[in-house]
Amino acid sequence: MKTENIRTRFAPSPTGFMHIGNLRTALYTYIIAKKYGGKFILRIEDTDQGRFVEGATDVIYNTLKACGLEWDEGPDIGGPVGPYIQSERMGIFKEYAEKLVETGHAYYCFCTKERMEQVHAEQQAKGITPTYDRHCRDLPKEEVEKLLAAGTPYVIRQKVPLDGTTTFHDELYGDITVPNADLDDQILLKADGMPTYNFANVVDDHLMGITHVIRGNEYLSSTPKYNLLYEAFGWEIPTYIHVERIMRDAGHKLSKRDGDAYFGDFVEKGYYIPAILNYIALLGWAPKGENEIFTLDELIDEFDIGGLSKSPAIFDPVKMKAINGEWLRKISHEEFKAAALPYIRQTCKREDINIDELVKTLQPRTELLTEIPEKVDFIDELPEYENDLFFNKKMKTTPETALSALTAAVPVLENIPESDWTEEKIHEAVFAEIEKLGVKNGWMLLPMRAALSGKALTPGGGIELAAILGKTDSISRIKKAIEKLS
Repeated sequence: MKTENIRTRFAPSPTGFMHIGNLRTALYTYIIAKKYGGKFILRIEDTDQGRFVEGATDVIYNTLKACGLEWDEGPDIGGPVGPYIQSERMGIFKEYAEKLVETGHAYYCFCTKERMEQVHAEQQAKGITPTYDRHCRDLPKEEVEKLLAAGTPYVIRQKVPLDGTTTFHDELYGDITVPNADLDDQILLKADGMPTYNFANVVDDHLMGITHVIRGNEYLSSTPKYNLLYEAFGWEIPTYIHVERIMRDAGHKLSKRDGDAYFGDFVEKGYYIPAILNYIALLGWAPKGENEIFTLDELIDEFDIGGLSKSPAIFDPVKMKAINGEWLRKISHEEFKAAALPYIRQTCKREDINIDELVKTLQPRTELLTEIPEKVDFIDELPEYENDLFFNKKMKTTPETALSALTAAVPVLENIPESDWTEEKIHEAVFAEIEKLGVKNGWMLLPMRAALSGKALTPGGGIELAAILGKTDSISRIKKAIEKLS
């Protein structure tokens, strides 16, 4: 693969939210550009106005920026080969389509919609895949001029060779040869003057100097027609890299109906954005070593086209959640605090608690950020609970033993000065009491946790919860538990 003066492009259509398949394409496109010191270009392909969704362009911008995929040229920042929004380049496409007509590589087609529907119906009745029957391909020049002069609506179609083959090279799949007889005379310019996607992206890729085209392998079947267009214009053909699909399972693609189709779905479910990007990179690409946790910069260093798979990538929600948990554990305290705080504040509004202790307790125990609100909802208000919360078969605790443990804990905690109320000092005092009483750790710690939280599952043990809640509230909650157990 050529690695000099690389220019890649991500060219999404503004038709809604960012599907993870599109985001993965953007990621690979960005990585390949940055790995070799090239340029990453953002182009908005909005020629299909029927599918345009208001606000979708901002979704594209915001998603890429949130993931750190900053573009070097694009609609909002400009560049030497703009405009970077396809609908603003309309005059360009008609000019190039007419050039192909002049050189005999395209032709005017005057077939009406009604005629095409009839042709397709007849083809389907015969078991033939509907395609254009080339009715206008060889119209005499005089007839074409007469129809144009009369203002007859037309499209411009590509004039594909009727015999021979077309071969293109893909970095992943190698050389692929297709009989020209299998290719249809695709529309290049529609009746309304708008270019089709297949034509516009070839023209724009050339004019913008795109050297490497990374896209989904659903475009493999169209690539021979792209190559014929490049050859017709006498343009250099870019390097192609067609990546495999992302599947929910062996027989089904990811879809919104099944959940987890869009980037925003994962963010809403509490995934950390760098972890989302990390997992998406692994969908169809395998690093050389055992490590699978990568920052964006590390992905750029590690990425190798040879690691791309020719088989569909199966989305594994269990693995993604595990990777997210690893990310949340590996980031700094401050990074986790920034990510976790909005979730903490959904159920915990108190300002007098030790937020840093809470964050420290949550970080090693959180896989999804959306788990946090339920984990900390006991802080503002102790829930109602039953005495059987203090039963634990493994620890051999009962409401009776819990009463003894909590009664012993109160004076120990009261003797810790307010200024020394830290996890370390609480641990030191409580464990000294445990040793003095000659009991197992859980005999005292489990009742403390239950009394402080009113829950069986918490983000930390009794000592950690005491450090978070503060001295006054901790002792007050334990005394309430003693009253309830008495």
